[in-house]
Amino acid sequence: MITKMTGTLTRVLDDEVRLQVGPFEYQVMVPEAVRRQIQLRVGQEVTFHIAEYFEGNSAGSRFVPRRLGFNTEAELEFFELFCTVEKIGAKKALKAMAHPIKSIADAISRQDTKWLSLLPGIGPTTAEQIVTTLKRKVTKFAMMNAPAEAAPPTDNAPTKANGKKSKSATKEQPADATPAPEPLVTAVDGQLIEDVYLALMGLGLNPMEARTRLDGLLTSGKSFGSVQDAFTIIFAQKG
Repeated sequence: MITKMTGTLTRVLDDEVRLQVGPFEYQVMVPEAVRRQIQLRVGQEVTFHIAEYFEGNSAGSRFVPRRLGFNTEAELEFFELFCTVEKIGAKKALKAMAHPIKSIADAISRQDTKWLSLLPGIGPTTAEQIVTTLKRKVTKFAMMNAPAEAAPPTDNAPTKANGKKSKSATKEQPADATPAPEPLVTAVDGQLIEDVYLALMGLGLNPMEARTRLDGLLTSGKSFGSVQDAFTIIFAQKG
């Protein structure tokens, strides 16, 4: 059984990615929340924590092996816990994980079935069942800290945490050196991407509409450093 895979991310599709490991390219199914975090990392090395299951047809005559990928062990553990709810299989659980596990666990803890029923593939009846089954089991996920910020550089690092050149580093540069261009948003800004997605949902967009707007933003080639900057680009595109 495979528990972890590391390789080069070659493609990001609607609900799956392709991972190149040596001479082999693997299909890895991912939840929407994971997809948002990695969609700008094509061509980079990524590591997934893996769950496996067999998907079969109704007649049971054909089974297809599926690999499911998660960014962290906590996401994988939460997925496996989610699958213990009656009538929620691997495929349905993966689809429902459109938000960070902390947000979903928090809704379960406060028994917010209305919020849970808005998750993809989850209706009011299933939301009730989720709360009944998991309300005493998700505390540690609801108490998780937000993603940690990048660690500050060491004394020998050429830049400060805010990305600006330090005075010492500036002095060491040749006189004719040109400053590096401002980078586009990358995978290290995953929390900002998540904030933009949630803000779009807060405007009343459904998950698919929010995802479409977010994808348009990330492929626009324009940099943004805040939710407000992102909205300016998104709604300028709409016009």
